Amino acid sequence: MFSPDYLLLIVGAVIAGFVQGLSGFAFSMVAVSIWVWGLDPKLVSVMAVFGSLTGQLVAMVSVRRGLHLKVLGPYLAGGLVGIPIGVLLLPSLDPNVFKLILGIVLVAWCPTMLFSRNLPQIRWGGRLADALSGMAGGFMGGLGGITGAIPTLWTTLRGLEKDEQRAVIQNFNLATLAVTFVAYLFTGVVSAEMWPMFPVVALALFLPARFGVRVYARMSQARFRQIVLLLLSFSGVAVLCAALPKLLA
Repeated sequence: MFSPDYLLLIVGAVIAGFVQGLSGFAFSMVAVSIWVWGLDPKLVSVMAVFGSLTGQLVAMVSVRRGLHLKVLGPYLAGGLVGIPIGVLLLPSLDPNVFKLILGIVLVAWCPTMLFSRNLPQIRWGGRLADALSGMAGGFMGGLGGITGAIPTLWTTLRGLEKDEQRAVIQNFNLATLAVTFVAYLFTGVVSAEMWPMFPVVALALFLPARFGVRVYARMSQARFRQIVLLLLSFSGVAVLCAALPKLLA
């Protein structure tokens, strides 16, 4: 019989895998918002990166996009700078600080994305601003696999065409998550106790992700995007409510 930790891991992977397949993003944000309630922050970070990478690979089989290297380049360059910073800070991160960071990201990013159609397009900053966005995504990826939140918001504010934006975010996530996971392996973040959990997460998310891809073809992407972002916004509020009293005390 699975322990409570394994059950929580499976529940988070199943729900997040379905969301990943249906929407093409947000595995980490969904899974972490569930796992953070009962699992160690380091384990949460490793499994979020692994699950996100696996979910991206599953989704990529069904949703193929070009590279758009001219646009993608600055984001990747910044991401590769931000990843080691996040990885280095991860071992010393306080669990409640981790929850606080996650809550702030969810509460700030998700409602903003809900109303992104009404936000003005940003033209200033050029490739340097794009690289800084990628660096922020890489930093959050190093901490917990949440690579796509800030770059997705930034590319939306940039007013990129839908397919171009999807190509940038999908390839950015694949590259930065792969680098982050390799960094976890070489820096000792992945412990021996974690290895049996990898196949559990992969198997738990695989079928829900595939099912999510099928359901995606039958529903409005915009409507589902709104539902997911609303749920994640409430998750962020709940995580902040759990972390702030302990930090203030």
